[in-house]
Amino acid sequence: MKKINLLLVLILLFTAPIFAQTVKIAVAANLQAVIKELRADFKSKTGIAIEPIVGSSGNLTTQVKNGAPFDVFLSADMNFPETLFKDGFSSKKPMVYAQGSLIICSNQDIGFENWERLLLTERVKKIAIANPAIAPYGKAAQEALNKKGILSDVKSKIVTGESISQVNTYIATGVVDVGFTTQALVDDPANKTKLYWKVIDSKLYAPIEQGMILLKHAADNADAERFYQYVLSAPAKAIFKKFGYKVQ
Repeated sequence: MKKINLLLVLILLFTAPIFAQTVKIAVAANLQAVIKELRADFKSKTGIAIEPIVGSSGNLTTQVKNGAPFDVFLSADMNFPETLFKDGFSSKKPMVYAQGSLIICSNQDIGFENWERLLLTERVKKIAIANPAIAPYGKAAQEALNKKGILSDVKSKIVTGESISQVNTYIATGVVDVGFTTQALVDDPANKTKLYWKVIDSKLYAPIEQGMILLKHAADNADAERFYQYVLSAPAKAIFKKFGYKVQ
């Protein structure tokens, strides 16, 4: 009997990983630093590990439509999650989990008191923004430039990043003189580059309401549901606030 019990224990130990479900989280690039803290905090509270897949919101949406096995999608806006909901990739309506803040940023102290005038000068030769078609922060940057009436004037200076994380790399390494990005960059403890920045007036662009959606792939994954609920919890909201996001 003891041998049988030991055998059963060994079988459970070696087969448990086979049945363990991975929680795959599609994460907008502006949350690259945030998701690290969310993952650590969530695991400390639940023992559940998540696997983040980071990219632009538009590209991640395309991947979902092409069958990518994501359980939860944290987008940089509400449009992409709402599109997925309308197209039947979720039975739950998306939820706003945070509101983002757009900044203009540089690794040089070039002065942003009148940033729109600065961008028109010879001092600034390259301006980074994320691809407006797939990255909400890039769309917001384009809107701000357009509202200031200088979009056509600086068009030749614009360097387009595939995602906000690529824009952040351009800014930190000095590939560009300035870039439009998320405030999360300057609030990231892992960022060791001295940065100079200014918050862009939120009246210059549509609110960046970041949306989350629980995808149908997570239908039988209780751990994915737990992470979804965790993102809406007070501890998660505290982490978002730490990185410059607004939460309710």
